[in-house]
Amino acid sequence: MSSKNMTKKQVYTFFERLREQRPKPSTELNFSSSFELLIAVMLSAQATDVSVNKATDKLFPVANTPEQILALGLEGLKSYIKTIGLYNSKAENVIKTCEILIGQHNSQVPDNRKDLEALPGVGRKTANVVLNTAFGQPTMAVDTHIFRLGNRTGLAVGKNVLEVEQRLIKVIPEEFMLDAHHWLILHGRYCCVARKPKCAECVVSDVCNWRDRFDFGAVKPKQPKAED
Repeated sequence: MSSKNMTKKQVYTFFERLREQRPKPSTELNFSSSFELLIAVMLSAQATDVSVNKATDKLFPVANTPEQILALGLEGLKSYIKTIGLYNSKAENVIKTCEILIGQHNSQVPDNRKDLEALPGVGRKTANVVLNTAFGQPTMAVDTHIFRLGNRTGLAVGKNVLEVEQRLIKVIPEEFMLDAHHWLILHGRYCCVARKPKCAECVVSDVCNWRDRFDFGAVKPKQPKAED
C-alpha cells in the first residue's frame, strides 16, 4: 500500500540527509567511457551490477569500442557475457547497437533521449541512466528499487514507473536533482529493501510516511509532555 505524498519540507530533509550520508554517490557499474557505461547498463537489465561487473571487467580490456565489439562477433561477445541473465538477446542488441553507433553516430554515444531510445535494447530507464551519469543531465531512471521506495516512503507515489519518475522530477529540489538517482538506488538497494527494510538504521525514517516503519525499528517521535 502506498503512503501519502511527502511535504516539500520532508522532501528537502530527505535528500539533505542522503547527501550527508553519501556526499559523492555514483553508479556501482564499472565503466571508464560513455560507451562502456551504455553497454554495462544494457547488460544490467534483470541482472545485478556485481554480475555485470564480473563480465565487463574481462570484456572491456579486450573490446571497449563499437568497432572492437563488432570484431568479436556475436558468439565472441556471448563468450564474455554468458554468465549474465538473458545474455543471448542482450548480445544481439549490443551488436546491433554498435552497428548503429558506427553507421549513424560516428561511433559516439548520443547525448539525447531520442537517439538513445532508438538503439536496440535501450529503453527509457537505460537512456536516463546514460544521460544522467555520462552527460550530467538531471534525469531520473526509475528501477524497482526507486519505484518501491517512492511509493513506500511517500516521496513519489505512482501506479507505474513513469508516474513515479514524473513525480520525482516535480518534487526534487534542483540542488539535489543531479545525484538524486544514485542516492535513491543506493538507499533502496541497501536500506529500504523489499522484505525487511532497515528502518532502525535509516537516516530518513523520521520524515518517511510509511506507517509500518515502526514495526521495523524506526524510532517513534517523542510525544510532547502534557502541561500541568
